[in-house]
Amino acid sequence: MNTEHVQWFKSSYSDGEGGDCVEVATSPSTIHIRDSKVTEGPNLAVTPTTWATFVRSVRV
Repeated sequence: MNTEHVQWFKSSYSDGEGGDCVEVATSPSTIHIRDSKVTEGPNLAVTPTTWATFVRSVRV
């Protein structure tokens, strides 16, 4: 999917000083993940279920 027109979000925990961050964008069937320092680089695309499982596992 072309991610040119999706809205990217950075974690509210980001310090705003250009640190190591990921950005996430959502569409109805896909969650897109990219490096905030390389916005034109590749991005991962996963299902909402996969993303939810990942988030649950890192919050433990």
